Amino acid sequence: MIGTMLFDLPLRADVDDPAAFARAAEAAGLDGVWSAETGHDPFLPLLPAASATRRITLGTAVAVAFPRSPMVHAQVAWDLQRASNGRFVLGLGSQVRAHNERRYGVPGDRPAVRMRETVRAIRAIWRSFQEGVPLDHRGELWTLSLLPPFFNPGPLDVPPPPIAMAGVGEPMLRVAGAEADAVHVHPLHTERHLDEVVRPTVRGAARAAGRDPDLIAFIVPAMIATGRTTADVERAREGIRAQVAFYASTPSYRGVLAIEGRGETADRLHRLSVRGAWAEMAELVDDGLLDAVCTSATWDELPAALARRYRGRASRLMPYAALDAAAWGEVAAEVRRIAA
Repeated sequence: MIGTMLFDLPLRADVDDPAAFARAAEAAGLDGVWSAETGHDPFLPLLPAASATRRITLGTAVAVAFPRSPMVHAQVAWDLQRASNGRFVLGLGSQVRAHNERRYGVPGDRPAVRMRETVRAIRAIWRSFQEGVPLDHRGELWTLSLLPPFFNPGPLDVPPPPIAMAGVGEPMLRVAGAEADAVHVHPLHTERHLDEVVRPTVRGAARAAGRDPDLIAFIVPAMIATGRTTADVERAREGIRAQVAFYASTPSYRGVLAIEGRGETADRLHRLSVRGAWAEMAELVDDGLLDAVCTSATWDELPAALARRYRGRASRLMPYAALDAAAWGEVAAEVRRIAA
């Protein structure tokens, strides 16, 4: 659903006090805080954040779906929805096959099939929690049919959490459109990829499933190079150039570059990554490609630049950068004003 653009912040793994961070974000007028699964659990920081806030959305962006069973996802999300009084969003991502199989030790094949059934199983569990009906999910991957009252946490006074799904390729985007309440767009995206792949694929799948596509939100982390001066911006661009090279070397994300006519660049980046030639990779991300995926503007010019790029494309916008909440609150207010 694209209306007033909400503005959120990432809850970084290196934040020592998640409660203080979330409290500051809320005080600055921001709309949400999202916790990622990188080197730390994404759910744990959101419990103190829930206790410290009253208004902002709290969610995972994203929790890796397949290493946890649907019941584990369902229980922790239920508890966080209760603790936040209805402000939690369960964001799930498939992760690439190599990480599932070689880092987590779980199957990583057929990710779209696995994600569809994961979401459906979680919703079946939630129905049992909320309505007390017998648990009865019978799918291709799981049969879930046992939930004694002792293990049922009981109903919420608020609706079950929305589910947001990460997607880059069309198969996963179609699952998101058919099953999810929101889509987590990958930080590696371009305007053309949003307009020609992400949004039409999700909306088309929603219509095919008999759902209203206007009710699906698009949560977009934006790569941003900013600073007080143009020299600050240029320095920030070099850091993002390396980040783009890293993401674009992943074969699953090749389509983002291919739609910009840079498929061969993605292939070269992948070959360099296999060799471990990380220092050489950033050189392949020229200024044109960097401009396609990154908003570069001085601090004063940033709100207008973000509004131009994301108005009509993002329901919720989140900087893929580290600055304090008070500073981003000023930008958020101006972005919302311009976008409206």
